[in-house]
Amino acid sequence: MQNILSVVTLACGLVALVTAFIPSAHAIAAWFGVVGFVGGLFSQYVSATTAERSLNIVGIVASFVGVALGIYHGGFYP
Repeated sequence: MQNILSVVTLACGLVALVTAFIPSAHAIAAWFGVVGFVGGLFSQYVSATTAERSLNIVGIVASFVGVALGIYHGGFYP
């Protein structure tokens, strides 16, 4: 379960980060960023190995940047 949470956190972070650079996709970036950030924090809380924690941190940072740029470009709603 912890491995799945880490991979989902990383995937949400990458989606948020990539879509954050497309101004018309700001809602996708914002929502995926929030889900990745909150899920990443929970995943970091229950993680057991260093590899999981490393993926979590990368995913959390990418999610944060994605949600910040998504909010900057227009917020949560289209």
